[in-house]
Amino acid sequence: MKPRQKAKAGIPLRAEPAPARFQFGGQDFTIVDRTALHWPAQSALLVADLHLEKGSWFAERGQMLPPYDSLATLDRLIALVAQTQARTVWALGDNFHDSAGPERMAPAIRARLDALLARVDLRWITGNHDEDLPDGLGGTILTEEAHAGLILRHRASPSEIQCELSGHWHPKLGVSARGRKITRPCFVRSATRLILPAFGAYTGGMAADDPAILSLTGPGSEALIAGPSGVARFPLG
Repeated sequence: MKPRQKAKAGIPLRAEPAPARFQFGGQDFTIVDRTALHWPAQSALLVADLHLEKGSWFAERGQMLPPYDSLATLDRLIALVAQTQARTVWALGDNFHDSAGPERMAPAIRARLDALLARVDLRWITGNHDEDLPDGLGGTILTEEAHAGLILRHRASPSEIQCELSGHWHPKLGVSARGRKITRPCFVRSATRLILPAFGAYTGGMAADDPAILSLTGPGSEALIAGPSGVARFPLG
């Protein structure tokens, strides 16, 4: 039996953060690693905007960036699959920075992807950056998918009336904490839309209250961030 941990005099024990659970479209989700969603009922993970091979895309154009973005992104995803025991991964578009990205993958990076493909049903939903992914990539390539009453696509559709999960906008939120302002990736939720933040290593972000996002989510939308007490909710106007 594991001995109970005791606090040193005057030093409180650090509590484990509460699970960042919330509901959307009648389904339970948990934010994991700040930018991914665990969908327990479907034994699934959802991520958006991996932008794999973005570094090599810039390198071809003479802008040299450290070539470790794809490796870092895939290693994070593999770790989350192990943590959650997910059997399916939905990648919600802009999975590669361009449709030729898979051809530029170094052997070590391709080996990481193959290890992931061997473990899960990887469902690539294409986006505006990677709409022509090659058939030999592995997994299943889709433009969108309906599953368990939810629509999964890359970019939110203004005319969609069903509950929809998407990516594309890379939402982030600036908040004040202990006298300083910090910016964190966030999820943006309304009654019928849930927009995921970017998961990739080389991805920037758009303010969650940008008019381009709020025009889709509408009044009453909120930003969601995983915090020590669970999900922190921030109204977006």
